Amino acid sequence: MSTHPHTRRWALKAAAAAAALGSLAMGMTGNAQAQPLDGPLRLVVGYAPGGTTDMVARFVGDRLAQTLGVPVVVDNKPGAGGRLAAQQLKGAPAGQNVLMVANPAVMVVAPLVFKDNGYDPERDFQAVSHVNDYDFGLAVAPGVPAQNLTQLLDWMRANPNQSNIGVPATGSLPHFFALMLGQSAKVRAEVIGYKGSATVITDLIGGQVPIAVDTFDAQLPHYQAGKFRILAMSGAKRSSLAPDVPTFKESGLDLTGTGWNAFFAPAAMPREKVDRLAQAIQAVMQEPEMQRRFADNKLVPVVSTRAQTEAMLKAYRAQWAPVVKTSGYQP
Repeated sequence: MSTHPHTRRWALKAAAAAAALGSLAMGMTGNAQAQPLDGPLRLVVGYAPGGTTDMVARFVGDRLAQTLGVPVVVDNKPGAGGRLAAQQLKGAPAGQNVLMVANPAVMVVAPLVFKDNGYDPERDFQAVSHVNDYDFGLAVAPGVPAQNLTQLLDWMRANPNQSNIGVPATGSLPHFFALMLGQSAKVRAEVIGYKGSATVITDLIGGQVPIAVDTFDAQLPHYQAGKFRILAMSGAKRSSLAPDVPTFKESGLDLTGTGWNAFFAPAAMPREKVDRLAQAIQAVMQEPEMQRRFADNKLVPVVSTRAQTEAMLKAYRAQWAPVVKTSGYQP
């Protein structure tokens, strides 16, 4: 029986984590009881309930409550694209049991585009654990005569006035990935921001916009229904949910990009407590049931140490900062 690349990826991550963490998953509960948190743990999410970041917080929070032996509460504080939560949490005193679940829009993009962002992600927060990734897809409307990325780029060069790329929002990661695509492929295209995935997908299906870059989970149901074609995926490997769609690298363009969710602690939280919470999250994320839960929701689960999370953030900022800055985007 064959195994799809993302399935192998999850299995390898889980195996590596198990080797590194040993019996942490079984022993963490006892350790937490020996040195419990001094009260409930609050997980702050800068978005309304129902979105991906909120879903991740609830998945992990449910298991953390059992692992740590204390109540875990998800605290939704929507506003300003997730920045409001970060602004409110940055100065939390050392004694608070609180973490923030955030994505690149809050921890990478916003500090680059807002002159008075209200927080410094590197100074005001400590990275705790990177828990999932998600890819972007490059999709084309039914009427676009391109069956692969090479044909699409040729079509775009031959039809520059028609080569508009729809994205779910201006200033979003798909927006900047579309700009990265244009720079890497040396094609000129106007990026058009919509008000969410639903509207850009509707226009793509109807042919009002010929090309779209969006999160893979938003595109997948419509792709599976045959309403449009996804020509390339942004991840390093193909998705097991669409194994026939190649990556950009496989299609001849050296381009990768992903979104993610990670846990962050306020700067004042003692390192011992941050380390203990990071270990608990690692233990939760290495559980097969948790990996399946993420995969069932089209998210790539990640098991990550604090050091690995910090390295990921550093590399991510190095990749995306030049694109955001040179784009000239102003909110």
